[in-house]
Amino acid sequence: MGYKGKIGILLAVSVTAIALFLFYELNHWEYVLPRRGLKVAAIIVTGAAIAFSTVVFQTITNNRILTPSIIGLDSLYVLIQTFIIFSFGSMSVAVLNKNLNFVLSVIVMIMFALLLFKLLYKKEGQNVYFLLLVGIIFGTFFSSLTTFMQVLIDPNEFLTVQNRMFASFNNVNSDILMLSVGVFIVVWLYSLRFIKYLDVLSLGRDQAINLGVPFDYVVNRLLIVIAILVSISTALVGPITFLGLLVANVAYEFLKTYKHKYLISAAILISIIALVGGQFIVERIFTFSTTLSVIVNFVGGVYFLYLLLKERKSW
Repeated sequence: MGYKGKIGILLAVSVTAIALFLFYELNHWEYVLPRRGLKVAAIIVTGAAIAFSTVVFQTITNNRILTPSIIGLDSLYVLIQTFIIFSFGSMSVAVLNKNLNFVLSVIVMIMFALLLFKLLYKKEGQNVYFLLLVGIIFGTFFSSLTTFMQVLIDPNEFLTVQNRMFASFNNVNSDILMLSVGVFIVVWLYSLRFIKYLDVLSLGRDQAINLGVPFDYVVNRLLIVIAILVSISTALVGPITFLGLLVANVAYEFLKTYKHKYLISAAILISIIALVGGQFIVERIFTFSTTLSVIVNFVGGVYFLYLLLKERKSW
């Protein structure tokens, strides 16, 4: 079966999963259907942003076990939420006003990422692995600060912080969702001009330069795109650390190709299937007793260990 046929199968499965989620036990449809539709729209935006950014990030780093969260954006988001509640309380405007909280979180995360890229890529030919090393250090630092504030915070306030630590599609704000969709479309259109370079970038820095690709220019722009997409998806629903790792590698194994126009499409569809299916399980089997991110991170964590063991055997 060709690549288009496999993507067609994924598209059919994703449409079926969405239809099942929307119309299963649809009582009082005039109230339930819009709420489910809002969740599906948030799932599509989040899944597409995470899948696209992860595939591109793994191509840039030439490593299939890395995700954009390694540069510390997930840890920074949790730190922002903890700091706001620690400093101003859970009844502050920055917490209660979801629009303000979303904009503030996105701006801080994007500014951090841009500052990090600017400092590390100030010199021509800076190694991208140095960026990953610094990102890991910042991520650890942010996590330590978060833990320190969480220890000192009032137990009642900590419950609010805890809700922000896990991704959830149950209380998506429609205004925030529309803003996220708009930003995603703009960033997606901007990134289309660079997608043609991804197949060559997967060969490595030296080969890409020898084939005429402006490597540093393309990588810098793609890193900015990744930072924006990860920021809006995290601020919209919360951090889902292992989703990108899971869907990107499943797309690689399912298609077995280097062509990114197929890989990106497959990863996005697999991401939507995973999120819709996971949300269906959370609502129908676990009856909201857990969150989607817990399930995704558990499955993704197990798969991550599998990839590490698989790579070790290949050595």
